[in-house]
Amino acid sequence: MAQIDFGGRTKIRSGNVPGKSRHFAAALRQWWPYYLLLMPGLVFFIIFHYVPIYGARMAFEQVRIIPPNIWVGLKQFQTLFASPVFYQVLTNTLIISGMKILFVFPVPIIVALLLNEIRSGPLRQWIQSAIYLPHFLSWVVIAGVFIALLSPTDGAVNQITGAFGFRPVSFMTDTGSIRWVLVISEIWRSAGWDSLLYLAAIFAIDTSLYDAAEMDGAGRWQKIRDITIPGIVPTIATLFILNMGLFLSADLNQVINMQNDVNRSTIDIIDTYVYRIGLKTGEYSLATAAGLFKAVVGMAMIMVAHFVSKRLTGKGVW
Repeated sequence: MAQIDFGGRTKIRSGNVPGKSRHFAAALRQWWPYYLLLMPGLVFFIIFHYVPIYGARMAFEQVRIIPPNIWVGLKQFQTLFASPVFYQVLTNTLIISGMKILFVFPVPIIVALLLNEIRSGPLRQWIQSAIYLPHFLSWVVIAGVFIALLSPTDGAVNQITGAFGFRPVSFMTDTGSIRWVLVISEIWRSAGWDSLLYLAAIFAIDTSLYDAAEMDGAGRWQKIRDITIPGIVPTIATLFILNMGLFLSADLNQVINMQNDVNRSTIDIIDTYVYRIGLKTGEYSLATAAGLFKAVVGMAMIMVAHFVSKRLTGKGVW
C-alpha cells in the first residue's frame, strides 16, 4: 500500500495491481490450452453478437446509399408502430412463442425424468441416440420431412387418418393447424437434445438422498416428486429465464422454411418481417428499428422473469 499526500489529506492507493497481473499471467500459463479452446467461441460472439450492436444506430437514421446517413431520431419507430402489418406479425409472434413456451419447454424436462428412470444402460443409450439425432438436422431437411408427411395426397399422416374414415387435411396450408405443425416439429427437433441439460442436473443430485428415501419406504414417483424435481429447479429456472429473452424470436429458420403464400398471414413473425423489409425491400432503418424493438423487449422479459423466479424459487440467472 502506498500513501500520497494531497494538500494535507492522505489518500491510500492500492498496490496490489501488479500482484493481480502476475496472478493472471500465471493462470494464463497454467490454463492456456483451455483459453485456446475458448477463443473460437469468444471470437464468434464478439463478431456476430457484439460488433453488430454498433449498427443499431441505423434505427435512428435514414440510411443513404452515399453516406453520411441522416439522423431522424424516433421517426422509424413511429412508422413501425403506425403500421398495421407490424401489429399482425407481433400478434403472430406472441401466439407462436406462447405456444412453444407452454407446450415445448416442459417436454425436455419430462424426457430427462423418463430417461433417468430407465435402468437398462444399452436401452437408454439407444433411445438417447434416436432422440438426439433430429437436433443435427437443418430446418430445411426437417421442413421437407414434415411437408412430405403432411401432404394431403400421399402423406403418411393423411393416409393413416384416411384409413379411419377422416377426410384429408392440408396441414401446411390450413391456418388452423400450421402453428401446431411448428410446435410439434420444434418438439421433435429439440426435446431430446435439450433434455441433456436436465439429465446432467439430475446426475449431479446426491445419490444418498435416494438411498435415504428408499429406506423410508418412498416409491419411484415419490422420489421423483420430492428429490429429483426440486434438485433440477435451478436449471429449470435458469433455462426458463433465458427462453423468455428469446420470446419474440420464434425461430426464423423454422418459420421461413415452413412458410408459404397461404399460411404467411398466420405465421409471419417479427424476424420474417425484418428479413422481408430489410433484405428484400431495402428498408434497412425500419428493419433495424423492428430488430431493436425485439431486443429491448427480450431484455425486459429476462429481467422480469429473473426477479419473478427469484421471488418464487429463490433462483435466478445471477
